[in-house]
Amino acid sequence: MIQQFLVNRRASRSVAAALLVSFIVFAPAESQADGYIGGSIGQSYIELDTGTPIVPAVFDEEDFGWKAMIGYDFNFPVITLGVEADYVDFGAPSGNVAGSQIEVDANGFAGFGTVGFNLGPVGVFAKYGVISWDASLTIDGFDVGSDDGTDPAYGVGAKFGLASVEVRGEYEIYDIDGSEDISMLSVGLVWRF
Repeated sequence: MIQQFLVNRRASRSVAAALLVSFIVFAPAESQADGYIGGSIGQSYIELDTGTPIVPAVFDEEDFGWKAMIGYDFNFPVITLGVEADYVDFGAPSGNVAGSQIEVDANGFAGFGTVGFNLGPVGVFAKYGVISWDASLTIDGFDVGSDDGTDPAYGVGAKFGLASVEVRGEYEIYDIDGSEDISMLSVGLVWRF
């Protein structure tokens, strides 16, 4: 009788394990994952200190900017967690600083972790990550050098989606070298698949 009890107990454990594996494999997921690809256009703003401590001069100009993005989201009932990769072209803003015509041409690749809240077709999101950037500086038509680096990036946005198309507006800040800032205000389209 004890032997029969042990055999039945092992059999019930095997059945329970098989049911658990079946539930994990075949149960509907509580989250829905989807990828997306898209692009945005907007206004980029570049601010940097071009002077010296004795003669301060600030370059603060704007230009047309654009970006292409690809990402992947895990959609839970209200919250969305995801990752995103962007190529950003900040244009080439130019302006007169201390009697010299200065132009800055900047672009970069950015990677973000994202978190969002969805209320039907409308949602808001925030993102934080890094940008690997390149910039070149021209003064009075002469190329005076270039620089590059990797620095923090973050942003906020809102979106409105119908079916697989989404319209989004974003404001992003790229904290270059801690004292120079590049930001971008953009609107774009995303296709979800």
